[in-house]
Amino acid sequence: MIDKEVQDMRSALAGIKDGSSVMIGGFGAVGQPNALIEGLGQLGVRNLTVIANNAGFEADIGLGKLIGTGAVGKIICSFPRGSSTFDQRYRKGEIELEVVPQGTLAERIRAAGAGIAGFYTPTAVGTKLAEGKEVREIGGKDHVLEYALHADVALIQAWTSDRWGNLTYRGSGRNFNPIMAMAAKLTIVQAGTVLPLGTIGPDDIITPGIFVNRVLCVPDGDPPLASTKDADNG
Repeated sequence: MIDKEVQDMRSALAGIKDGSSVMIGGFGAVGQPNALIEGLGQLGVRNLTVIANNAGFEADIGLGKLIGTGAVGKIICSFPRGSSTFDQRYRKGEIELEVVPQGTLAERIRAAGAGIAGFYTPTAVGTKLAEGKEVREIGGKDHVLEYALHADVALIQAWTSDRWGNLTYRGSGRNFNPIMAMAAKLTIVQAGTVLPLGTIGPDDIITPGIFVNRVLCVPDGDPPLASTKDADNG
């Protein structure tokens, strides 16, 4: 029986080590797997490379709080503002920053999941973000070569899951989560509900379970150890 649901945070985050590259889903405060991020901060790992849209939303929750623990050695993001913890550590030289235009960031992650090594884009041509990168003229216009962006781990948030790891998202909570699920060696999901197998219609599944390794059920307002088991016997 395939059952990807885990019962506690320790099992969900097992295997994440110092120096791991970690994708974290979310757009600002929306779709961010805060319970998993909290658990990651408690592991005591260091020198993480975090790949996310932004550098945290608030200092005392989610990515902002993780950065405040000193666990993150580098962040790759498109919007490095919002959290005072990042600002403070960056000014002290305690965290490295790689800025990537938002559309380019999304496409680099998507390319990794699709097995595409790289692509050319006109975005950032002639700016500091293009320094040292290959530039090629295509159709009379300069384009910068960008490479696919892979990660060791992806931490994502889903609205619902089943025990196979088939996922749905709610509204804008979809954001970076589906493409990150495809771009990492290990994908760990914080799901609001784990439904019985067969409950989620095939046309409603956004991320197929083939891209998911572990699912931790975290209902809103409940502690990270909460879990809902399937009712099926398949």
